[in-house]
Amino acid sequence: MSLEFRHIAHAYGQVRALEDISFTAPTGEITCLLGASGCGKSTLLGLAAGMLTVQQGAILLGDEVLADDRRSPPPEARPVGLVFQDGALFPHMTIAQNVAFGLHKTRRAEADGWLAKVGLAGMGARYPHELSGGQQQRAALARAMAPEPAVLLMDEPFASVDIVLRRRLRRDCRILLREAGATVVLVTHDPAEALDIADRIAVMEGGRIVQFGTPDNLHHAPVNAAVGAIFSGAQVIAGMSRDGLLDTDFGLWPLASLIGDLPDARMLDLLVQADRLVPVSDKRGCRVRDVHLLGPITRVLLEAADGMRITVETEVPVDPALRYSVVPDPESVRAFPRS
Repeated sequence: MSLEFRHIAHAYGQVRALEDISFTAPTGEITCLLGASGCGKSTLLGLAAGMLTVQQGAILLGDEVLADDRRSPPPEARPVGLVFQDGALFPHMTIAQNVAFGLHKTRRAEADGWLAKVGLAGMGARYPHELSGGQQQRAALARAMAPEPAVLLMDEPFASVDIVLRRRLRRDCRILLREAGATVVLVTHDPAEALDIADRIAVMEGGRIVQFGTPDNLHHAPVNAAVGAIFSGAQVIAGMSRDGLLDTDFGLWPLASLIGDLPDARMLDLLVQADRLVPVSDKRGCRVRDVHLLGPITRVLLEAADGMRITVETEVPVDPALRYSVVPDPESVRAFPRS
């Protein structure tokens, strides 16, 4: 079933955590809530789980109201599964007992089957402390999925696992969740994680959804420079259009050959890629703050007079004693009106 949020708003005292949130997590897809700490993503998950009471708006499961400002069932009364950052396994129970905990007694024999699905076959007799962090998260996933909930809610489920194992775990989880046809809402602050696992991403900032769409849509059609930077790895710098040029802290760039149709604004946010910039010796340019050799590539940090910085990745030799401006490759700059 799809999980729909309609005009959700939430506050902690005088602090507004969410403002008019509306979107749908489609049936059988993985939807990520992506944003920095404090943007409201965990609050939104808590409202869906029943750990927080809905103050304004409604949450629908399929065509039925799951919770609104008049009715907010507790977590145990909702057809949702929960996976937290630390797994939250019962330490006094074996792994098989943990998985069987949420099952009706007639189904508890299925625990070993769920452990096999998450790659823990034969480990049912072990206790949580006898498993690695990644294995504990797999066990927590099996426990959440075993009752076959309508929706699976996951709050930073891979954050406590080391980075190498994290990549493998989230890709394994994506396959498992897609095969199970689960409707998943997953909270993360990591854009790479969102791209790795999600079918759709809600980018959140300041309690609002800035953009909601597929990874491809967010990458190729960002609504602003900040979203574009998240998914392209680009840098955001300020620019002013005048007399057929883009005036930046790092050089004057010709307008027409760079960005095509110019937004109807003089003050612009520009997306630039570090590896599409060429350093050019310029006595009035930026000073070199750092040079870092990366095999055939040199990563250079340049600082403008006002303190703004830009990273350049180049095969061109750079002398730290000189000053430089930068020139972007043609058609490599994306421009957005300054917000």
